[in-house]
Amino acid sequence: MKVVVFDDGGLIGAETALWVRDHGHEVDLISAPGGLDSLTREKIAESLRNCSVVIDLSRQPSLNTGIATDDHGLVMDEEGLVASWRRSTSALLQAETAAGVDHHVSLSVVGVDRVRSEGAFRALQAHETMIQRSGISYSIVRSTQMFESAEDIATAGTEDWIVWVPPVEVRPVALTDVAILLAHTAVSRPLIGVREIAGPEKFRLDAFVRAALTAVHAEHRHVFTDVRSPFFGARLRPTDLLPGADAFIAQTSYRAWCTSRPGRESTERRGSAEHPDGAYRPRHGSSDDGCPRE
Repeated sequence: MKVVVFDDGGLIGAETALWVRDHGHEVDLISAPGGLDSLTREKIAESLRNCSVVIDLSRQPSLNTGIATDDHGLVMDEEGLVASWRRSTSALLQAETAAGVDHHVSLSVVGVDRVRSEGAFRALQAHETMIQRSGISYSIVRSTQMFESAEDIATAGTEDWIVWVPPVEVRPVALTDVAILLAHTAVSRPLIGVREIAGPEKFRLDAFVRAALTAVHAEHRHVFTDVRSPFFGARLRPTDLLPGADAFIAQTSYRAWCTSRPGRESTERRGSAEHPDGAYRPRHGSSDDGCPRE
């Protein structure tokens, strides 16, 4: 079976493609850092020849959905983003129909069904609706925030070197765990519905971002909460980003992910660690690897 993965040039596409190949299937990875709009219809049609399954990872809330500014954080053209995602989603689904693709798998975000229709979530809501109405058998995997996305979240909320985030709860997850679920979903019977994936621990968003900036990236931007702070253009309620009761709970903890990252020895020598409960502690007497405790 041939599986085609479309991504925006990030890590998730390559990781997902590797896990699909591990299932014993042929896989092609098509990267479009400029968005699927940057691919010609001919390029898309050629890539879908003899394709049975498409995995679309190209539309995620990230710094690519707006312009990161020093004074106002992430500035987003909401109307432009919605129009662009509608256009590219429509072109891809039409190409899949013409090619006889059997199964469309899309990565979305936990909470898209609860968050107000604004910012990147408005575009995600439109994207999911188009998939559900396409007539193609589909599976939508909604993920919580990935460990690897913490720096982008911080940059999106940075104003004058202060990171402002809403006081919401999150259950971040390892990118590899998401890639494994995407690959398994792609080679299985279509869900004709949605499945959520989340990590094993619950943190406040400010504590998660603060931990990543200090323990992983060795940065010391101050992180504060403000209920008025948007999250990729959307205003959130405290539990909007938490998964439902039937979500798949991955097993990789933040501490395990952090300690397994390349270059952790250099992280240990930086001398301090931030814990995801929000309390700053000196390096001596804290975690033995410079990463947050569970």
